[in-house]
Amino acid sequence: MKNILIALGVIIVFGLGMIMYANNVYDDAIDYQEEVDKTFGDVQADYQRRADLIPGLIATVKGAAENEKSILLGVTQARAGIVNAKTPEDLEIAGRKINTAINLAFEAYPQIRSTANFSEFQSQLEGTENRIGVSRKKYNEAVKIYNAQIRGKFRKMALGWFADEDDNFVKKEAFNAITKDAEIAPIVEF
Repeated sequence: MKNILIALGVIIVFGLGMIMYANNVYDDAIDYQEEVDKTFGDVQADYQRRADLIPGLIATVKGAAENEKSILLGVTQARAGIVNAKTPEDLEIAGRKINTAINLAFEAYPQIRSTANFSEFQSQLEGTENRIGVSRKKYNEAVKIYNAQIRGKFRKMALGWFADEDDNFVKKEAFNAITKDAEIAPIVEF
């Protein structure tokens, strides 16, 4: 009788151990699956940030460059008037045009900024692409951990014991370059 109780105790302890093991495998698989979904969402958020940010930055840089172009064109044309002046009156008129153009330029736009705007644009573009790269790497790491969790004979068996029909523990694919609009870096044209 004592041997039967010991054997029964061993079976119960072994059974509880197996249930705890299977439950742990299942819970970890759920956690890792959620991490994969979260990190993929982070990648998508970074793509959206790029899609929202870059066109606005391009418009700002283009606008500043266009404004400077018109200012410098006005000053250049006024200077050309001095070079082409044939009489003192022409020279005086050209001088007034230069002064007016320069005064308007510095009142409207006191500092030439297109170079700084282009530098800021490059910095933002580089930072955005770096964020996307980091997000992709985090996603791939989460996929690796998740895939390792759901593989193996005993882990699959344990997942089968606890998984509902809603649970779908399938191998995830690491991030690969794809050609959808959000994943394509924008073409920068000025």
